Amino acid sequence: MLWRQAIVDRGALLAIVVAFMLVLLTLLAVGWYARRRRQSAIATPATVPSDPGTFVGQFAGKYVATTVSGDPFDRIAVHGLGFRGSVEVTVTVAGLGVQIAGENGIWIPREALRGIRRASWTIDRAVETDGLHLIEWALGDSAVDSYFRMDEPTAFGTAVDSIIERQTA
Repeated sequence: MLWRQAIVDRGALLAIVVAFMLVLLTLLAVGWYARRRRQSAIATPATVPSDPGTFVGQFAGKYVATTVSGDPFDRIAVHGLGFRGSVEVTVTVAGLGVQIAGENGIWIPREALRGIRRASWTIDRAVETDGLHLIEWALGDSAVDSYFRMDEPTAFGTAVDSIIERQTA
């Protein structure tokens, strides 16, 4: 008799665990869609122009995230910026062409670039000291930070830094 009760208890426990997992998955989906709805007013990034300017370099790596500037936990979830993926960044004197795998290419004009620096972490990713490039830029009226982990970090940083317009006092 005891073994029959154990089977019933296991079945009930399994049902509770499955129900809990379904509730968690539902909450994750609702949260993601709510984030996208809240961020719907964020401007759509420009597409890469037909003549992007004089070529500086092309670099491969991983796109990690784009967040609200200064808040590495507030991920931008709209306009193809919400998910990690392989990336190819083309640097020209006029700006950056960013092609994230599976997404439409985006253009960050030189005028929108605010700075580049190194970082060690952002939402859902921590790496060795200074293992990420953080590019600060303006997406419409929103200041955002995009994080990249590049295959050639020194060359990438130098190329991007060379096109950023410096503000003079």
